Amino acid sequence: MEKVKGFPATSQDDYQLNMINIIKQAVGSFGAQEIASRKNDGTMLRYTYAAAYQRMQRLANGLREIGVGVGERIGVLAWNTHENYEIYFAVPGMGAVMLLLNLRLTPQDLSYVISHAGAKFIIVDETLLPIAEAVAPLCPSVEGYVIITAKKLKEINTELSPIYSFEELIAAAAPQFDWPNLDEKSAYAACYTTGTTGKPKGVYYSHRNVYLHTCAVAASSEISLRDVYCQIVPMFHALGWGLSQAATLSGAKIVFPGIYTLEKLGPLCEIMVREKVTVSAGAPAIFLPLLEYIRKLDEKPDLTGARFLSGATEPPVAMMKAYRELVGAEIIHAYGATETTPLVTINRLKPWLAGTLSEAEQWDLKRKQGYGVVGLDLKVVDPEGRELSKDGKTPGEILIRGPWITGSYRDAPGTEEQFTPDGYWKSGDVGTIDAEGYVKITDRIKDVIKSGGEWISSVDMENEIMSHPAVLEAAVVGVPHPKWQERPLALVVLRAEHKHQVSEADIKAHLGQTFAKWQLPDKVVFVDQIPKTSVGKLNKKVIRAEHQDTYQG
Repeated sequence: MEKVKGFPATSQDDYQLNMINIIKQAVGSFGAQEIASRKNDGTMLRYTYAAAYQRMQRLANGLREIGVGVGERIGVLAWNTHENYEIYFAVPGMGAVMLLLNLRLTPQDLSYVISHAGAKFIIVDETLLPIAEAVAPLCPSVEGYVIITAKKLKEINTELSPIYSFEELIAAAAPQFDWPNLDEKSAYAACYTTGTTGKPKGVYYSHRNVYLHTCAVAASSEISLRDVYCQIVPMFHALGWGLSQAATLSGAKIVFPGIYTLEKLGPLCEIMVREKVTVSAGAPAIFLPLLEYIRKLDEKPDLTGARFLSGATEPPVAMMKAYRELVGAEIIHAYGATETTPLVTINRLKPWLAGTLSEAEQWDLKRKQGYGVVGLDLKVVDPEGRELSKDGKTPGEILIRGPWITGSYRDAPGTEEQFTPDGYWKSGDVGTIDAEGYVKITDRIKDVIKSGGEWISSVDMENEIMSHPAVLEAAVVGVPHPKWQERPLALVVLRAEHKHQVSEADIKAHLGQTFAKWQLPDKVVFVDQIPKTSVGKLNKKVIRAEHQDTYQG
């Protein structure tokens, strides 16, 4: 887009928006604020912003001592811990690039990411050494490994070489670091997309990008120094969604739950109650099993007033209602992607709508992805790129541009078509925008079900199935059909107490209340689990492949 130059300003526009300034200024204003981090033995480490910043300076000095320089990429294989938080500021602050590594990628994809980025060192938690050891032979650019451990290096049994101790580097380093006045357009961190097709693609966020995104997240989530924020989103996934940085900007207490699993959610739930968490974020893939854990508790925790941002996939209305009824927490839908840092929209009920919408209409509104965050341009276009009406009914592809949206993928020939000539990123999501600016995603372009020339929204159908009280989880895909091109197929996971009590006819009857008869899935398959991607989204590519012959006779 062409720039128009106006009258000269007198602002200090050369003052660089470096992320290290956020922690420096937070320490000056909120230095005594607490950070709590759960250790592997279940105990909590407690320290302050000021103490964390002291360790960040020592870490930067220690990394410089072993050869980390400006612009070099440093891989990170770590959990949601205080050490990872320190890395988030120290590595980019010294001018290096933090390369966030998805723990759930295959060794082939992970080694591709490390090699494509040209990572010089990898910081790895001791518990994740098997992952580092699996990819090490495939990553010739890596010159050393920094291990997060409470043990002495000689006590670590690993094939990796050379190795350094995270804690020993900090202990031996000088206590003050002279942070460079880094150009704000320099890369702060890199995340690689985990799409179900092709190789992962590198998104490199600038300091300016992340700084402005941090401000937007803080404002949109209304986080303040009176809040307690818990980092549930994996910190390797799209910068942990930017909430730990926003919490720092605002001076909130920060809680890191360390290692937790979907199978053992007790420690996570206990931490949230004990630390009096008021703000968090995550995907339905974590909030649903957490809800099931809470349902089974004799005494339900009191999380009244807590605000949980939910992204990745649309949160079922049944789940949102249950959180409010059982524990008093509000689920707030937000939307974004790796390419968008990730915040694009957030769903809050506007005051002037509260008095005009019925309760049912308000819950239906909460399903939407929300309105665009100030600072971004959103539009919905038809296949020819023409902008569509904001009527809440006409679907098209969602395009986004703005200061924290990627403008390209690094060294990825053939991906240029994912960007328009005037700078919009093509999201691949199909949706509508209504007159109030609320975005409603109906599908991914590749997941839209085309049956007899008509479109069927898999997202809406999944949400409706999950409103059935016996259903825990659902996925809907279009699979080939000899007559209708595609027909919907539904996979359903029932709650344990309802297994074998609900039939295919029951699910279809439930759907028939809101969907036309021709839209109903020809088949409903009851399963024990549904395939997911490495970031917890429904893996519809795998589902379609496994069931592609269902309607072929």
